[in-house]
Amino acid sequence: MEGRGSEPYFDPDYDSLVERINPRVCIDNETCEDCTLIKVDSANRHGILLEMVQLLTDLDLIISKSYISSDGGWLMDVFHVADQLGNKLTDPTLLRYIQQQSLVSGWKGTRSTVEVRTCLGKLLGPGQLASEYPAIEITATDRPGLLSEIAAVLAELHCHVACAQAWTHNSRAAVILYVTDEPSRTPIADADRLAHIEQQVDSVVEAHHGPGERRRVKVSGATPGRVHTERRLHQLMYEDGDYEAGPPPPPVNGDHFADANLEARRGNVLFLSSPSSSSSSSSSWASSAVIKTRASIDSWKKRGYSVVNIQSRDRPKLLFDTVCTLTDMQYVVFHAAVGSHGPLAVQEYYIRHMDGCTLDSERDRQKVSRCLVAAVERRVSHGLRLEVSARDRQGLLSDVTRVLRENSLSLTRAECATRGERAVGTFYVTDASGGGDVDPKRVDAVRQEMGDSVTVEVSNDATREWSSAKSSNNGSSGRLTSSSAGGSRSRSMTSLGSSLGSLLWSHIERLSSNFGSIRS
Repeated sequence: MEGRGSEPYFDPDYDSLVERINPRVCIDNETCEDCTLIKVDSANRHGILLEMVQLLTDLDLIISKSYISSDGGWLMDVFHVADQLGNKLTDPTLLRYIQQQSLVSGWKGTRSTVEVRTCLGKLLGPGQLASEYPAIEITATDRPGLLSEIAAVLAELHCHVACAQAWTHNSRAAVILYVTDEPSRTPIADADRLAHIEQQVDSVVEAHHGPGERRRVKVSGATPGRVHTERRLHQLMYEDGDYEAGPPPPPVNGDHFADANLEARRGNVLFLSSPSSSSSSSSSWASSAVIKTRASIDSWKKRGYSVVNIQSRDRPKLLFDTVCTLTDMQYVVFHAAVGSHGPLAVQEYYIRHMDGCTLDSERDRQKVSRCLVAAVERRVSHGLRLEVSARDRQGLLSDVTRVLRENSLSLTRAECATRGERAVGTFYVTDASGGGDVDPKRVDAVRQEMGDSVTVEVSNDATREWSSAKSSNNGSSGRLTSSSAGGSRSRSMTSLGSSLGSLLWSHIERLSSNFGSIRS
């Protein structure tokens, strides 16, 4: 910058501004005993919050608590995280990956050169992106055997399924499969072959549908910068209208955490085992109760925000699912507080649409509430969880899903991928006849038919391991409480007075000083 005469003029505020535009990330293992704090300070843009949450989610990390503030063009976030075994983040490779991949370099359009393995064994890094493979996207009516027949026709077409995910919700199904040529295991680039694959898969899907029943099959080639798989599944189910079925979601109760202790007595918790057999501890309650997902939207007209409150069972990837939905519906999160109390997760968001409008009509509020509840419920684990592992080979997914179908087991959710020379998959199954719990004899029959080359492990409670790991990490740093904080807000609804908001706003007042020393 030029000053008066020939002397250059340097503005220290300008240099400070340039430094702040680039994200600054601090990974703090000293402040809390049972979790790692990841603090982010950056110029704000639409979607940046989702990118941060997506990174942490892909690393199989638990976000036990988060404060988010992005008003005024700057983003200031704090995430309390641990791995799914309840441990702090201490692996230098993992910490370097977080710094390099999205929170710093990834926002500038570059990719990490670091390869890292998560606590659950998933490998992330160069060469691990689904954008390098052709993708098959399917939305359809949920019918038993659908994935099995799709996998069978792909095997006949000499397609190897490198990874796949399938979700079901409200009698609808969404499936994404990434395929390569078999046996070369190279991406399929021939447009005519991809069109033939789409035609054949569509014929299979059509056979499961009656006249007028909606369905969609689309095959696309390798696409740089392809949308994240799980975000795309949310988009597919939203476009398919899965959120429209059923009654409106129940509203959130006024005092989030007081109601956590009253849910059972009010009939809002359905015990899967006898209540008398469960202890009073949070971890025991978490494994024995089902919590209804609730959503409410109110107006804070003084500040020009719509205030979204969500209550649900706590689980991995919950924050990703809700932030993903708000982002794709073109809503901007200005402030948020997320936390848990035992098995109950509570999220509060202060939002506006990208056009600056708030949710003023009941119709708009109902739609957003339905969409958020659907986003939470799509990933809820229904049925018996089977962990399958085997040496990767042609037609493996077809064989596994065929055996499940022939033993009258219906898939509610599935995720499978290749890891080196092995293939691993998680399949949630129910009795195809709708008769309730899966008969253990059927699982034994599945094991016997798959043979010794395929390992099948069973988990009777899909949330038990998560609850156990979470309880070991759910100390004071992992919970939000409704204790009073300085300063009250004038709100249009007095029931919101005991919400997370008072805690959020008191925390935001301290964010600026906390971020003063952040360096990446």
